Amino acid sequence: MTLTGSLDTEVHSDRVSFVFTVENDGDEPERLSFRNSCTADFAVLDGEDERWRWSQGRMFTQALQSESLGPGESVTYDGEWQNPQSGTHTAVATLEADNQDCEARTEISV
Repeated sequence: MTLTGSLDTEVHSDRVSFVFTVENDGDEPERLSFRNSCTADFAVLDGEDERWRWSQGRMFTQALQSESLGPGESVTYDGEWQNPQSGTHTAVATLEADNQDCEARTEISV
């Protein structure tokens, strides 16, 4: 696999902001195919327990879409957790492409 993910977070008093960057580290273009408008998802874990998921309760446009990442190119996806629970958690970002896998994790303290 030639996709690499990184997850940056910014903790505020009333929210946590997420920026998930997916980069093509390979020598060939990579096509990302999506079945709806949810291109990335974010979750917050407390151990094995999921505390929050960005996509939960949201509706997404049902339309096939794709995008191409050339060698060395990257794309970013943003999310935000409103009114976060205090504590130390694991934030997980996942690419929601049908044909590619990419994930990034980081620890956050709220």
